[in-house]
Amino acid sequence: MTRIKFYTIQAISVFLGFTFFGAGMAKLFADHQYFGWIGPVWLIERLQEYGLGFFAEFIAYSQLFIGFMLMTTRYKLLGSIMLVPLILNTLMVTISLNWRGTPFVLGFLLVLNLVLLFQYRDFFIPLLNEGKVGGHLKIRVSRSLLGHGVWLSGFCLEILSIPLSSQSWEWAIILSFLGIILGILSFKMDGNTRKNYGNLK
Repeated sequence: MTRIKFYTIQAISVFLGFTFFGAGMAKLFADHQYFGWIGPVWLIERLQEYGLGFFAEFIAYSQLFIGFMLMTTRYKLLGSIMLVPLILNTLMVTISLNWRGTPFVLGFLLVLNLVLLFQYRDFFIPLLNEGKVGGHLKIRVSRSLLGHGVWLSGFCLEILSIPLSSQSWEWAIILSFLGIILGILSFKMDGNTRKNYGNLK
């Protein structure tokens, strides 16, 4: 993989991750005071009118989790797979509520996610054939249990920052940023660098 292609894929993953991570956190943070560029941040309150408040919270936490996977780029494949039903589910809600413009934004994000999934197309042949590879899987960098643990610790900090935001916005943001840093630094725990671009996706 060339450096340009590598950085392009990384940029798409980070962009999609920040988009949905920020959207989820903005819905869950006290007074919706979190960074993000897509909304609506008041989705939970709006859907509570229809008895769907718990469903809206599920959407928000799903955005947070999937977005964190993509933004830290550790679980791009799993995150991009999970993002497809999330986008389609959100798309159906926006269409049902006659929100203008939002379906087009979600459509654009879906296209970007499909570009990301295309980079992992060698993984889908075994899924379609239910186990039979029928070809060679591209080699990826191995991951360690310690790296997974560090990433999970970072995600837990994100969850903890949500209730803390109602007490202290500043400390909640600091906790959230620390979680992001841990998620990114989890690669360091794997004992690998990112110099071998041919083995990275």
